[in-house]
Amino acid sequence: MQAGQLRCATWNVHRAKGRDGKVDPHRVVDAIDQGLAPLNMDILALQEADGECRPHARIFDMQDIAARTGLEYIHDPAMRWGSDSDGFLGTILFLAPSLPRLHADLIDLPGHCHRGAVAVETRCGNRPVRIMSTHLSLSQPLRIIQMRVIGQYLRRRPQMQTILLGDLNEWRHWGGLMFNRRLVGTALRGPVRPTFPSTRPLLPLDRIMTDAPGEVHQMRAVKTPKIAVASDHLPLEAIVTVP
Repeated sequence: MQAGQLRCATWNVHRAKGRDGKVDPHRVVDAIDQGLAPLNMDILALQEADGECRPHARIFDMQDIAARTGLEYIHDPAMRWGSDSDGFLGTILFLAPSLPRLHADLIDLPGHCHRGAVAVETRCGNRPVRIMSTHLSLSQPLRIIQMRVIGQYLRRRPQMQTILLGDLNEWRHWGGLMFNRRLVGTALRGPVRPTFPSTRPLLPLDRIMTDAPGEVHQMRAVKTPKIAVASDHLPLEAIVTVP
């Protein structure tokens, strides 16, 4: 990847339950290996990658994913829901070794179901950048409230370019109020590509976005035969500039 660019990918892996109804963690890891690892990613965000109910137990072999992608699994014990979990409410981040972890937080989000975000401040070259991954509610009013909480978090932290990626569950291409600058405090933008359902994608539930002066380029939903059957979502990948 060129200087000032980060190749990002995000995938809701549906707790390893495929379109055929089978729960097969190895199939998901093989799909990452064959469909995503060759992209030479700098950032990989997974959602629904831990169990749905407490203790949100681990499902996948994190070290195997790290080895196949060349990325680092960033969740030390303080960055997990609990000792039985690999991530925070199913959200897990992997980062390239060249991206140092300078600061990290877990953000609780309100809602009927447990939701949360993972935020990591790093540096791309000599430029600070914040990476946030989350899985938002199916409810539009709750998504607005959750994005407001994320906006409040951003206001408390040092100003820097932010990359937001994950399953935002927003089916409308224009995004609505949840991405309003007055609500979030910054203008998060990015192209839109349908990712759900994986067999015949119609809805752009997954997003990769950033704020000025960064831009999102070459976005596409990644579809291979193994990926299409391994989850009900397709992974999304794009290049984000960090000027």
